[in-house]
This record gives sequence, structure tokens and C-alpha cells, in this order.
Amino acid sequence: MAKAKTAYVCSACGASFTKWNGQCADCEEWNTLEESVAAPTSAKSDRFANYAGASGITNADDVSLESQARIGTGLSELDRVLGGGLVSGSVTLLGGDPGIGKSTILVQCLANLSTTHRTLYVTGEESLQQVALRARRLELPTENLRLLAETRVEAIIAHAQKEQPLVIVVDSIQTMHTETLNSAPGAVAQVRESSARLVRYAKQAGVAVFVVGHVTKEGALAGPRVLEHMVDTVLYFEGDPGSRYRVIRAVKNRFGAVNELGVFAMGEQGLKAVPNPSAIFLSRHPEPVSGSVIMVTREGTRPLLVEAQALVDTSHSGAPRRVALGLEQNRLAMLLAVMHRHAGIAMFDQDVYINVVGGVRISETAADLPVLLSALSSFRNRPLPSDLIVFGEIGLAGEVRPVANGEERLAEAKKHGFKRAIVPVANAPKRPIKGLRVDGVYRLHQALDLLD
Repeated sequence: MAKAKTAYVCSACGASFTKWNGQCADCEEWNTLEESVAAPTSAKSDRFANYAGASGITNADDVSLESQARIGTGLSELDRVLGGGLVSGSVTLLGGDPGIGKSTILVQCLANLSTTHRTLYVTGEESLQQVALRARRLELPTENLRLLAETRVEAIIAHAQKEQPLVIVVDSIQTMHTETLNSAPGAVAQVRESSARLVRYAKQAGVAVFVVGHVTKEGALAGPRVLEHMVDTVLYFEGDPGSRYRVIRAVKNRFGAVNELGVFAMGEQGLKAVPNPSAIFLSRHPEPVSGSVIMVTREGTRPLLVEAQALVDTSHSGAPRRVALGLEQNRLAMLLAVMHRHAGIAMFDQDVYINVVGGVRISETAADLPVLLSALSSFRNRPLPSDLIVFGEIGLAGEVRPVANGEERLAEAKKHGFKRAIVPVANAPKRPIKGLRVDGVYRLHQALDLLD
């Protein structure tokens, strides 16, 4: 019997070496090389021959383009984020903070699917009793909910081949390991190899696989970066554990829109879809307050109304603070500089705090104009009209640039009863919208003059 070859894999970046070194030559981290068993390889000619025999070259015109039927999860907001439902053979990675509700939503999903399809829930962190107790506490149908407590990938695939489920949940990938490697579960090499084997099985068997992933202190998915490249869809579970609302955002999706947003409310019976998320992100103050403005952002395929709040106060230090929650902080500093340069309003001696209500993260530039108007409202202590909505991008030259899907944003605002809008002139509708006055501006000072 041939002696097994060993390799040394970096736990930080996943690079492999034939000899141990104190420092990884790729990422330059110290003491991260771990010994593992290298996968056996055959002779070069035999290996190439096997590859050629196992696959083949096909003309693009001969490839079948029949659309695959989506598998509904029973949760409308999750189906929206996935692009309409699960696709057979797809692998979805779900990440989020501890206690945010990852296991809860996946148990709900599989319990709903188990009434019509064969499913399998693989748990590596909890016992079968804990999973069953959660399902019963949520009053879910558990008659056909199949559970497996296993951490070895080879055993999981063997059980799946025998069970033939349509959907599999693996909770979590950091607890899984493959017997071909000697490193501990959660190591970079183990996460990468375990994920690769699950992805390979999903593609070959046409099984939809959900993989739960841990996150680091910085909020990124733990493990090698290649993990996000291997899967088809990457979802992030966001929200404050102290709040009842949760948000699932798609940061990668081969079968749907990127940055699609799904909103859920946590209750006694688990996570419930929120069909009209704009209503929960609007404070609806009993009386007008300064520093508050409603903006229309677009997350994925739908417009969303959210409230941006600003607090501007005299700074008592030599370096005034710029704090942005839900927005990029560097962009806030840039916008304040633009308002100083092109509108003559200086806040260099003021602390500026910006917050997006509801814990939503806004990544698009349509929030530029609302941020400046809310800051100016707080600075002057003048409330903005409660029936006003604003959106638009601000350029460094003080121009107000248009944003995508302006008419859809205005239609969403009209649906919620808003009567006035300040938007880029290129986003102003060609035909008047009944009940909604739209003011188009192309310079920042024009928007400020409309509020005087």
C-alpha cells in the first residue's frame, strides 16, 4: 500500500505547500500551516485520459434552455430574495450574526416543503431534540420533517443518496469536516473542501442545498473567500437581535436580482413575511420634527420608502464627528463638503449624525439628496413637510444626478399618500401624476431654495 502524501495547508488563506514553514508565502501569516493528507493523484497521461472520457465538448446551440420550475419555500419574502424560489441543483449560503434567526427560518422552510417534497435537515451544532423542539414550539408540520445529526460530509452525502431529498439544509458548514483532511472542523481547508463536496453533490444529483455560515466580528462570512465563489447564492441575515424585524439581503444570486431585500417580523411562531416593508420603516411622527425626511430607495426589484434622520449639534471638540448608521460614513463627509462649497452652508464646527430608521443599510447614491436636506433641517431646526419625499444623487460639482427607476419610486410614494416630491430633473415624469407635485432640480441650491 502506497504511503499517503502529506501537504501543509494555510488556515488563513488556504494555500497548500509540500513542506512546513513558519510563515505562509502567500498571505505572509505566521504559524498557520497545518498538516493534512493530500488527495491521491494518478499519472499525468491517465489523469488527462480520465478527464477527457468523463466530459465532452458541446455546441452552444445544442444546449437545452428550458426554464426550470422554481420550488416555493412557503415564505414569500424568501422566495423574492431567491429570485422566485429554489432552483434544483443550486447551493445557497446563508450567513448572519448568532441568534439572528438563521436556523429558525430554515426549519420553517423545510417544514413547509416537507408536506409536498422529501427534505433533509442536517444539524452539526444542535441535537435532534433541540431541532424537533424548535419545530414544535413554532407549531410547524413535523410529520415528514427528516432530521440527521452528522458532521462528516461523506456520511451526509451517503445518507442523502439513500434518502433522495429535494432540498437539504446543512447547519452549519463550520462544523462539517471531511475525512480526507486531518485539520479540525472550521479550518480554512476543511470549510473549502467540505463545501466543494456538497456543491459537487448538489450539481450531480439536482438537489437544492442550503448551507449556514458563521460570520466574523466584522460581519463577513467566516472561512475562505472562495466559499462565496463556489455557491450560487449568498444571503446575509441582518437586523438588531433586540428588534422584531429581520432583513435578508442577496449579495450574490445567479438566479435572481442582486441586492434583493426580504423583510420578516419575528414572532412567537417564528419569522413572518412583511408584504409592505415601507410601512414599518416610516415613523409617522404625530407632529413635524426637524432632521427627518422620507426617501425612496430601491432594493433589488422593488422601491422602498425609508426615513433618514439627522442630528446636527455644536461640536465641543477640535474634530467634529461624522457618524452614519445605514450609510457610508465617507460619503457623508463628502456630501457636507459639497454643500459647503456649492450652497455656502458650513458645518465644519458641527457634529453630524445620520441614521436610517429600521436598521436598513442604504448602498445606492439616491440617498445623497435626502441626507443633505435632513442635515440642513436639523441644522436650521426647521421641520420638512410630512408629505414630502426626496431622492437623487449629488455630484462633486453640486449637480443633482438622476437615479434608476424614477417613475417606480414616484409611484410607490403616491401609493403611500405623499403629495410632494423633490427629484432630479431627469427623473421628473413627462406626464403629471395626479395628486403628486413633482419638483425637478438639476443643482443642489435649487433643492435648498424650494425649502425656503
